[in-house]
Amino acid sequence: MSELPSHSVTLRFLASPTDVGHSGSVDAGTVLEWVDKAAYAAAVGWAKSYCVTAYVGNIHFADPVNSGDMVEVEATIVYTGRSSMHIRTIVSSGDPKGGPATMRSQCLVIFVAVGPDGRPVPVPQFEPSTPEEIEQRHNALARIAVREKIVEAMNAQEYTDAGTAERVVLRFMAAPTDVNWGGKVHGGIVMKWIDEAAYVCASRYCGKDTVAVFSGGVRFYRPLLIGDVVEVEARLVYTGHKGMHIAVHVRSGNPKSREMNLTTYCLTVMVARDETGTSVPIPPWVPETDEDRRLHAHARELLEIRGRAPGTRMPDHLLNGR
Repeated sequence: MSELPSHSVTLRFLASPTDVGHSGSVDAGTVLEWVDKAAYAAAVGWAKSYCVTAYVGNIHFADPVNSGDMVEVEATIVYTGRSSMHIRTIVSSGDPKGGPATMRSQCLVIFVAVGPDGRPVPVPQFEPSTPEEIEQRHNALARIAVREKIVEAMNAQEYTDAGTAERVVLRFMAAPTDVNWGGKVHGGIVMKWIDEAAYVCASRYCGKDTVAVFSGGVRFYRPLLIGDVVEVEARLVYTGHKGMHIAVHVRSGNPKSREMNLTTYCLTVMVARDETGTSVPIPPWVPETDEDRRLHAHARELLEIRGRAPGTRMPDHLLNGR
């Protein structure tokens, strides 16, 4: 009987000055790109076939990663379905001269193994053997029902021009430098675009520098191809005392056609910061139209659903009004 491949991969590297973004530290989008790469490496190593990102769960960005930090991104398979791999990722960083690394963020990523025809293919089954592995498998299973509720709630919403909230749309073409090892735009690049659009939307709304503190329910519906026209729409849907909840849709299509297809959707929470980097209160957004009120209620519903996931709790100052 052949031995199963390793179920864990750790990437180690220095955060470079080019990784620093508008926040003065490494932006959330870059961290998400690292997460996607590590999870991809774990998935491909386990499945021995090409894999695609299907879903990225809740991720909190509590502490920044700075230029010059030694970064570790650990990706560990905790559960497998027929063709899917649920991968727990942990991002840690610290002083490269020594000392313990500090965990900066963690999340669950789901990859699906696909064959040459793009259809899902079976993967070896992972069987936990330690108490920690059994617990992580249990947590992954517990999140399945929560994830299905989140996807159902997201799919039920419609975004039209009847909304009055702050809204921005970024448009560009997917470049060859965005390609992954399978010839598609990899999920990490898409998540970086999401972070950039959310930043512009939140900063325009509050008139201050902003930074992502949470991203959740990143659902990948279809591949995005090199040469596609890309449209990243970010819209404010809810405000707490400090948090601005931004719904982001990524659409793409052939430039020879007017048809644009939804490829990715998620909700990102941004906070405003003063000159010292401290988060500050933001003006409350008051819904005006029926669509505003519906999306406002949708954001609250997502928060309630996410609260049922093991170990998930959003800070009160990001949720509640004044």
